[in-house]
Amino acid sequence: MSETQEMTFSDVAEHNSKKDLFIVVHDKVYDATAFVDEHPGGEEVLLDVGGQDATEAFEDVGHSDEARQILEGMEKAKLKRVPGDPEPHADPSSASKADSPATSPSGGSGADSSMGLAFYALVLLGGGLAFGAYKYLQAKSASETK
Repeated sequence: MSETQEMTFSDVAEHNSKKDLFIVVHDKVYDATAFVDEHPGGEEVLLDVGGQDATEAFEDVGHSDEARQILEGMEKAKLKRVPGDPEPHADPSSASKADSPATSPSGGSGADSSMGLAFYALVLLGGGLAFGAYKYLQAKSASETK
């Protein structure tokens, strides 16, 4: 990659098809065209963020170190921000995870993680109640037929 090459969001937005696909992650522009067919999550995942800032989508998935190395190999340019562009997303390299205690190991904030855990517990409780009701009705039905 040429160190001096820069692209604006409007430049990146022109590259949003399967045969010409650029994405922005942490203010760097990547040419993902050659990777579309090989992406483990399927081509739709990349096409949905083609020509756009994909930082949030990339970080939400929790990509591996290998995926980050592959991404580095696709770097095309630096993003040149102009007035009217979307706000940049936080760069994880600028703030270590140790600096943000509200972040859970799964990558979400403490509140989001608690809501997910509460929902999971609610689903388990509902499943347990449904199973108990099924067994009760099954036993009741068996005792009535005797």
